Amino acid sequence: MTHKFVEFIPPKEDLEEEVLYISLEYGTVIHKCCCGCGKEVVTPLSPTDWKLTYDGETITLFPSIGNWNFDCQSHYWIENSKVIMARQLSKSEIEKGRQYDKYSKQKYFNTKIDPTFPEIENPKEKLNWWARIEAFFK
Repeated sequence: MTHKFVEFIPPKEDLEEEVLYISLEYGTVIHKCCCGCGKEVVTPLSPTDWKLTYDGETITLFPSIGNWNFDCQSHYWIENSKVIMARQLSKSEIEKGRQYDKYSKQKYFNTKIDPTFPEIENPKEKLNWWARIEAFFK
């Protein structure tokens, strides 16, 4: 993938395939889904969402991108400007990830934590490990 640092994200119809549009001013990265379905993927940059690393040449987004609300339900990593496709997650795994995201936001913002959330392990750490194993064998 290539990247473009922009102030404003271009209109949906002007987004190019395999380009990450990065607006640092608005803390947002947008790209077309890497599966080829053409849907717009928005990854907000924040301590509780995605983190962007730019090494002067390549872009890495962490954690993985899971398009669970899209028909494709694609799941991938963008690491050093390369797309690493990951395995499809089960509905149960997707739900655990959503619960963890909600829990971690509540914890970060020091809001009242939903008592139905137990202290849960970060499923994204497991995904990162699994994605790297999968990528090694591809």
